[in-house]
Amino acid sequence: MKYLILFCFIASATSIICGLALEVSFAEKLVGFGTVGLFIITFPLFAYYRWKDRSLKDYMLNKENLDKMRDSQKESKY
Repeated sequence: MKYLILFCFIASATSIICGLALEVSFAEKLVGFGTVGLFIITFPLFAYYRWKDRSLKDYMLNKENLDKMRDSQKESKY
């Protein structure tokens, strides 16, 4: 998965750079396809890869987590 994400990123970045650097008739399409590849394919794959084993409950602001935050702030002040 890591290598697929890296390949997609390099392909998208190369497409964008070639579209900006080369003076061909389809340069705008290269930039467009590179941008779409980056934001529609590469970023969701990266986000899934990085967050697949984590619990969303750890990042939600509920009463228990707010109490933990308050307790840790009180302890760090002393």
